[in-house]
Amino acid sequence: MVWEFRRPVVVAPMAGGPSMPGLVTAAAAAGALGFLAAGYKSADQVAREVAEVRASGVPFGLNIFVPSPPPVDVATLREYREALRPEAERYEVELPQLRLADDDGFAAKVQVAVGASVPWVSFTFGVPEESVVKELRRAGCTVLVTVTDADEARRAAAAGPDALIAQAGSAGGHSATMSPADYDGSSTAPEVVRDVRAAVNLPIIAAGGTGTAQDVRHLLAAGAMAVQAGTVFLLADEAGTRAVQRDAMLSRRFTETTVTRAFTGQPARALKNRFTDTYSPSAPLGYPTVHHLTAPIRAAATRHGDPDTINLWAGTAHAEARPGPTAEIMRRLTGED
Repeated sequence: MVWEFRRPVVVAPMAGGPSMPGLVTAAAAAGALGFLAAGYKSADQVAREVAEVRASGVPFGLNIFVPSPPPVDVATLREYREALRPEAERYEVELPQLRLADDDGFAAKVQVAVGASVPWVSFTFGVPEESVVKELRRAGCTVLVTVTDADEARRAAAAGPDALIAQAGSAGGHSATMSPADYDGSSTAPEVVRDVRAAVNLPIIAAGGTGTAQDVRHLLAAGAMAVQAGTVFLLADEAGTRAVQRDAMLSRRFTETTVTRAFTGQPARALKNRFTDTYSPSAPLGYPTVHHLTAPIRAAATRHGDPDTINLWAGTAHAEARPGPTAEIMRRLTGED
């Protein structure tokens, strides 16, 4: 498999708003590969975004969440719901009942990718069935699976993908870990690339903690065919990042990141704020049940411009993020500024 883009950079799929069609097409115009994020959207909405980017005639990708099994420990989820009651009262929103099963429209989104022959399709939170990978490849899609260690890489390789995304604990947003109970987010991208390369014979895209041209060069030298970056593009003009997160990042008030389950029940790296400090110690496993539980609180906090109560997803290189056009950020990230 040969990297076909002028720049060895993937603009990561960032669910929840940032990865808009405009960001994806801007990445392509800058000689890189951009991904749409299918997570938390209906299949119809994903189809519309795919059609919009497809009409531009540029190569692009689509990221799809692999369904998680329903949480086992329902009692801890009920306890967490009660613990969140003061947050709901603060913003006068109703706490939803526990939603234990949700596949995020997986099958329908796969069919969107198949029907549109999306050039690149990646998966997060697990390994899709081999039959899904085969169907996508028959449709002309290049298939990638996101992994966080050597064991996951071997499991993913057995499904027959074209390449793997080796995601380190330094990455912002959700970890793709398939063992969330044991995850601490301490791995670095060079370590994960090394371990995955030793485990499988597949091309690798490195992800995690990438904010400078030196970071990119380091990961390419470690054996990655390309580098996936997300946080450094959160302030791009073309990104759909919420105003409250943009303001929070530009304020430089939030200076540290932490791995937390407080917002969604899946380990994710975010800027530390009041919510992470208060709820991380008690947050249970249980994605996406916890995601749905906190969603109305986060939505209300966003409307009120409250950065202390929302998920400020960001990786360890967040201080390198600067506002500006995607093309300018790309030049800086590849040492051409």
